[in-house]
Amino acid sequence: MKGMIGMYKRKAAAALIAAVCLLSGCAENGGGRTQPDTPDVKNDTEDKKPADNKDVGVYDDLPLLEIVTKSSDKKVMDFVTKTVAKHVSDTAGQWDPSIKNAPEPYYEACTVSLTEPDGTDIIAEADADVKVRGNWTTSYSKKPLRIKFNKKQSISPMNGGEKMKNWVLLASYKDGSLMRDKTAFDISETLLGEDGLYCTDCRLVEVTINGNYWGVYLLAEQQQTGKHRVDITEPEKDYGGTDIGYLLEFDGYYTNEDDLHGFFVSYNSNAPLVPYDGKDGSGKSITCLTGGGSDVGMSIHSDIYSKEQHDFIASYVNKVYTIMYEAAYNDTAYVFSKDLSDIEKTEDITPQQAVEKVVDTRSLADAYILNELACDADLYWSSFYMDVDLGREGDGRLTFEAPWDFDSAFGNKDRCASGKGFYAANILTDVNNTYKTVNPWLTVLMYEDWYRNIITERWTQVYDEGVFTQAIENITAESERAADAIERNYDRWNNILDNEAGGELCAASAKCKTQRECAEYLADWLTVRVEFLNEHWHK
Repeated sequence: MKGMIGMYKRKAAAALIAAVCLLSGCAENGGGRTQPDTPDVKNDTEDKKPADNKDVGVYDDLPLLEIVTKSSDKKVMDFVTKTVAKHVSDTAGQWDPSIKNAPEPYYEACTVSLTEPDGTDIIAEADADVKVRGNWTTSYSKKPLRIKFNKKQSISPMNGGEKMKNWVLLASYKDGSLMRDKTAFDISETLLGEDGLYCTDCRLVEVTINGNYWGVYLLAEQQQTGKHRVDITEPEKDYGGTDIGYLLEFDGYYTNEDDLHGFFVSYNSNAPLVPYDGKDGSGKSITCLTGGGSDVGMSIHSDIYSKEQHDFIASYVNKVYTIMYEAAYNDTAYVFSKDLSDIEKTEDITPQQAVEKVVDTRSLADAYILNELACDADLYWSSFYMDVDLGREGDGRLTFEAPWDFDSAFGNKDRCASGKGFYAANILTDVNNTYKTVNPWLTVLMYEDWYRNIITERWTQVYDEGVFTQAIENITAESERAADAIERNYDRWNNILDNEAGGELCAASAKCKTQRECAEYLADWLTVRVEFLNEHWHK
């Protein structure tokens, strides 16, 4: 009976969408559109005659996620159409007056339902708060969303069916293939999973909001600590001790955090690094803090409650980096004092052992492989996660997991557009092509033979297991499986041909005119990229 109820709901939702489109031209909830440039929601049932005589408009290829606001106010859809992150509207508003005074994202009380294509209810009208999430992506027409359920919900089979409150919907607006984040997560699941490290589970879904068709999204997990996500020691509320776990992001937006949740990293007094370009650096050096005053520090994405915790983790991270740098560039071993307040030189262990005491070097090698493969245009600036657990059961090592945000990667922007060359530990250019910098965490150990041996072993293992080949094949398979849903998405948004982010794309990506072309380009680019890196890293 539950499955039948779910099927009736899916049919009702599809019928409502069609009715809204026919009667009102798909205006946003209750009349006129909230954004002049929001594309019309087209009636996807027109001229489509299903051969199996199913009701017209029933979506049978992807799960359907329905968001319904509790408010019926005529402006209620503003929460998903007009809001923009404040630091983005402040910046972009200088050249785009339409978002200069955009409201900040806010939670709207809703009910959320999720139904499988066969009509089975995964979630049946659960209470939740929903808002726009993200940074620059909040300025696009199709915005990413965060869902915070009032009670923990299982979205089986994701995350092993474990119940969690927080989930996200990634819009993939600038990614015409809709497959880049999913491809990165699929690869990461293998890289990190065998070591018990965290990468979000994900699946494609179709979304409606108040009966308006909102397109194909990637349903994923919120980046957060927890037993079934980044599994590090979580403090009791208001606990002020430093013996806890810390989830961190290498983040140029860290100054937007409150005083407790962001800190500056000096990167060993901004000591120069030799970029890894396959040619021993070509005589060049580079520093991280070279952005014309745009420093990249750390945001803390886990609960902390005291200045002592903030100051402690800031000191700890700075000193871990110094240990890495001194080992790699001065062949010197440093270790922490017993209370972790300082570091001191030692001859009792090797520089390699000094690094391995404070860094999970295998996870760092995995992070390098993923980011070298992906050539993510944001790698110099944000969305690069790590954590350290200093609780009773933690090992105190900086660990690199929870990879995130790949819609600008895999040849989408003019970064490794040919699929060749070294990127992740090389000199990086900022998004506006105004300055050059580097991701110091991926670069600092790259000229240590022992560390490169770890990368070689890991690359060879994963390549020989067919992980990369499978990821490339999945791009085509997933595109074909979701073809009808993807067509509806582009009837709704048309963001391949009419995209606010179109100017950000490289020539080859911008040349694609359909999702199929975008997916083929992604698969072809990744094939070239894997072949190039395999020549260098395969044992």
